[in-house]
Amino acid sequence: MKNWLLVIAMAVLLAGCAEPLPENRLDYVGQWRSKEMSLLILADGTVAYERLKSGGTTSINGPMQGFEGDDFIVGLLFLTTRFEVSEPPHEVEGDWTMVVDGVRLWRVPEKAIQLDNTI
Repeated sequence: MKNWLLVIAMAVLLAGCAEPLPENRLDYVGQWRSKEMSLLILADGTVAYERLKSGGTTSINGPMQGFEGDDFIVGLLFLTTRFEVSEPPHEVEGDWTMVVDGVRLWRVPEKAIQLDNTI
């Protein structure tokens, strides 16, 4: 019986692991911000999200499960969230931007990330 519990626990852990971003999606990597949203995407597939809306805060931290078109899925097993990307990452006058869930985000330069550890 203990062996089966160990097998089940390992299967759950493996199913929840983040998938590293494919090479053609590395433009998504970085810390992205607007006044009401912060989104951190790491190359290993780790995602941290926080949004202020309607007087409350929503936050999600978890592994990226993959992409569907330009959208990406974050979460574990059946508890996932789809982030709708209406404009994938692209450069505008030297700055990177994308639109996620209807919010325009700007990539924070790495120098600024090192000075500011908040999400």
